[in-house]
Amino acid sequence: MTEGAAPALTARQPRAIHSALTVLEAVAHLGAGATAREVSAQLGLPRATTYRLLNLLVQDEYLVRTPDLTGFALGAKVSQLVAAASPPLRLTTAARTVVADTRSTIRGGVHVVLYFDGRITVVDADPDFPLSDDVRLAREPSRFALGRLLIGETASASALPVGVASDLARFNATRQVGEITAGYGCLAVPIHDANGVLAGAVGFSGPSHRVTEPTAVLDVLRPAAERLAPLVT
Repeated sequence: MTEGAAPALTARQPRAIHSALTVLEAVAHLGAGATAREVSAQLGLPRATTYRLLNLLVQDEYLVRTPDLTGFALGAKVSQLVAAASPPLRLTTAARTVVADTRSTIRGGVHVVLYFDGRITVVDADPDFPLSDDVRLAREPSRFALGRLLIGETASASALPVGVASDLARFNATRQVGEITAGYGCLAVPIHDANGVLAGAVGFSGPSHRVTEPTAVLDVLRPAAERLAPLVT
């Protein structure tokens, strides 16, 4: 092979690529938290082959492991591919008005995301208080309140990060304090569609004391989520 030339595909490589893609599709179909056993059963692949393909997809960031390390979810590379292939989502004028009103009431970042097929799509990030790391949000959703809300909808209580189940039960919200940036945290309040299905979230990012004692912020985010629901679902 001459220097700089692309490596030639062998006869077996296309089959391996096809197997990896079917594993990726199976995780997307099964949803966040899909286990190797479930993927193997759905595809009829040997368990060892399934584990090998799952680990390769994790290594290349097409999949990520769930917090308890027993399951898998779509990773940052999938989100990047979807974003590249799809036109950017934009909020309607009415929805942007709701978000603007909310931002004028809360001193801190207010963000809106939608959930599609187990992944997070940021549709309106606060330009004055940007998300700390939107790529990491896609890759490690369990580190963020916006990701924990989605995980809380799809995973068992035992698979949730510490405190998430109690926050959902007590506040119907999720939060994170000081794990990404010392002294700061985030909250997420769900947006449900007409059938009660989780469709998105309104998030807040700001000083940690406002997340540790979230009542004042939640009193603003909850009405915003209710007003946004018919506008974004």
